[in-house]
Amino acid sequence: MVTWLRVGCAAIVIFAVSLVMLPLQILCLRFDWKLRRYLPRYWHRIVCYWLGVRIHVIGQPESRRPLMLAANHSSWLDILVLSAVADVAFIAKSEVRDWPIFGQFAEWQKSVFIEREQKRKTGDQVNEIAERMANGEIMVLFPEGTTSDGNRLLEVKSSLFGAAAAALPKTPDAVVHVQPVAVAYTRIHGVAMGRYYRPIAAWPGDIELVPHLKDIVACGAIDVDVCFGEAVEYRADTKRKDVSTTIARRIRTMLASRLLGREIA
Repeated sequence: MVTWLRVGCAAIVIFAVSLVMLPLQILCLRFDWKLRRYLPRYWHRIVCYWLGVRIHVIGQPESRRPLMLAANHSSWLDILVLSAVADVAFIAKSEVRDWPIFGQFAEWQKSVFIEREQKRKTGDQVNEIAERMANGEIMVLFPEGTTSDGNRLLEVKSSLFGAAAAALPKTPDAVVHVQPVAVAYTRIHGVAMGRYYRPIAAWPGDIELVPHLKDIVACGAIDVDVCFGEAVEYRADTKRKDVSTTIARRIRTMLASRLLGREIA
């Protein structure tokens, strides 16, 4: 009874806040006002609070621009969490546009949807990402290209860093900063999750989205650590595979450290 009462209160508050903020965001998108970059952060913070997602930030986003964040990806919650921490936009696969609820929210946050099967469109989308980074926006890339079980980092696809290379000609210093970020779901109701319980937060993709969303809301007490690592400078003579290897190593180290509760060299 208490759980469903809390769920009901959360739903009412989130609906009321959305009723006020979403029309304003749509208006900002229509006229491309800069407020569109900042407004989602406040909405996501409110949503995370009422979902019971407690965010612990270690480190901070790189202050230099252009900036691309490369993060591990285990759940749709990652989008809420990262958006609550910083003013970001996402690079997403085209299928996300068709997801219930989150596809529409991704569009309202002006995510860039990559059509991987259509090379011409992919080129246009990469150019859009480059332009937006050059204009100071922080773009988030999930270089695994899919979601994991939250216990590990999957293989990182170096090809997805092409947008960083495309942004180089548009930057005054001919450098793009790529910063690794580890998102680790560590506790539920204050108790360490461990490998067995982490699927409560993780959404590997073979689970229906709506039931998983209901489980998260019903749970109401999840701790997540967001770790910002040392950025890599992407220059004209930089090899994409070297960047992806370095970023993957740093994400793995940070993720393992937070999940195990101890520093790993």
